Amino acid sequence: MRNERSLPMLALKIVFSILFLLVSSNLSAYCEPYKLAIPLGLTEPAIPENNPMTVEKIALGKKLYFDKRLSADDTVACSNCHDPKLGFADALPTSAGIRGQFGPRNAPTVLNSAFYDLQFWDGRVPSLEDQAKGPIINPVEMGMASHDDLVKKLKGIPEYVKDFQAVFGAEITIDRIVQAIAAFERTLISGNSPFDRFFYNSESDAISEPAKKGLLVFRGKGRCLNCHDFNPIYALFTDNKFHNIGVGMDKAEPDPGRFKVTGNSADQGAFKTSTLRNIALTAPYMHDGSQKTLEEVVEFYNQGGHKNPYLDGGIVPLNLTDQEKKDLVEFLKSLTGELPKL
Repeated sequence: MRNERSLPMLALKIVFSILFLLVSSNLSAYCEPYKLAIPLGLTEPAIPENNPMTVEKIALGKKLYFDKRLSADDTVACSNCHDPKLGFADALPTSAGIRGQFGPRNAPTVLNSAFYDLQFWDGRVPSLEDQAKGPIINPVEMGMASHDDLVKKLKGIPEYVKDFQAVFGAEITIDRIVQAIAAFERTLISGNSPFDRFFYNSESDAISEPAKKGLLVFRGKGRCLNCHDFNPIYALFTDNKFHNIGVGMDKAEPDPGRFKVTGNSADQGAFKTSTLRNIALTAPYMHDGSQKTLEEVVEFYNQGGHKNPYLDGGIVPLNLTDQEKKDLVEFLKSLTGELPKL
């Protein structure tokens, strides 16, 4: 009798085991690990342990990145301000959001943003995941009333309900939304520039003679290397720090920059050092988009920035000749790398 009663239980265990294996095999199909291809001149970026890169998650993140339905009036996507056709920036002094509003700062490129220690011009968040949460509820940018409102909106789209279940094995949440977007953004890596081939692959003809002279200015008289550094192994062209170089400090109410985050008076008017990679693609420049061309940027530094009580000690007049300035611009143009294929 005991054996007879145990047979149905054994059959149930077998059925549940088979179902578990079937479910597990289906889930694994949606979790294929993604291996980042690291181009010449760069290194592996840090990937959060709680957000591993998978093929399907990146595909979902890409879909979200280009979807204007993430904004309150269905007019603004992440790609509006970070457009692949414009070096993943937007070619505007400051970015346009919903209802024709403009924010106070220039949109930095998303290219190579995976290498930043902190995100936004003022470094107010530590990760791409946290960064992606900001514009969604910014009333000038994407204008959603809350993250919960966006979750509710996406739950009303059957396609997304299916996608999130396939990728995460769970329902839509704001954390999963930004994890997908951040995973996609970490694939937007650009290297193998003419500079990289010259410096890291010993291709002597990869950059022009003026660019080679500009590199000497960059590393010497121009003092550029102090903040936009590189090493014998890879080149990020940023020190991941914050500096007051005088931009906007002549205004009646200057943007406080990093000071608003830290409350440290030494951070007044300080902003994150941007990477110089692909700099020729992302005009206008500086946190307020006030410099229209690379020539204007070089001249701004040549003049020693704009003097103010918080000016970084490394910003001094450079006394570059006209030819040195031209050569430096040519070098900066050599930092345009291969763009990711979408």
